[in-house]
Amino acid sequence: MSQPPAEPAEGADPAHVAAVLAVAADAVPVAGATGVVAIDGRSGSGKTVLGTAVAGALGCSILHLDDIFPGWDGLAAGVAAVTDQVLEPLARGERAAYQRWDWMRSRPGRTIDVPAGRHLVLEGCGALVPPALEHAAVRVWVDAPDAVRRRRALGRDGDLYAPHWQRWAAQEDAVYEAERPWQQAHLVLSTGLR
Repeated sequence: MSQPPAEPAEGADPAHVAAVLAVAADAVPVAGATGVVAIDGRSGSGKTVLGTAVAGALGCSILHLDDIFPGWDGLAAGVAAVTDQVLEPLARGERAAYQRWDWMRSRPGRTIDVPAGRHLVLEGCGALVPPALEHAAVRVWVDAPDAVRRRRALGRDGDLYAPHWQRWAAQEDAVYEAERPWQQAHLVLSTGLR
């Protein structure tokens, strides 16, 4: 889990950040005291940039689902893990922690505590997919053209991600076609159109 930066992330559209903050200002936690701001979208859509800027503006922690997915075939398992290990314990007012995935060694890594707070930004593929969806007080879907998403993702992760792009995209297709999370969102934001 990452702590928010002192300044908003470079590249986050200020209008998008303001829109999320406006919804978060009126949002009531679904359960417990922490209002979960869930930011979902396909790989490379701009979720991390937006989520980092929102966490910075809210002064809260951010949890990246990329830190939880248990490998390249772990989208559904990651959603279940974040729900069981973080979202449900926070809702009950209990200690929340998850085991961070070590992508270089392809195995579980160290345990990360998730502090309770007024807000928690949960960003990543599957943040608006059940059972995680049921914990989201603020629901944001981020979209971008396919070519832009691919360029961003491969520019960010390069050789590590390139051989897995189609494999991951197939999981996104399966999960998102079944759940259609953009229909559950308070906000649908488009990036990469300028």
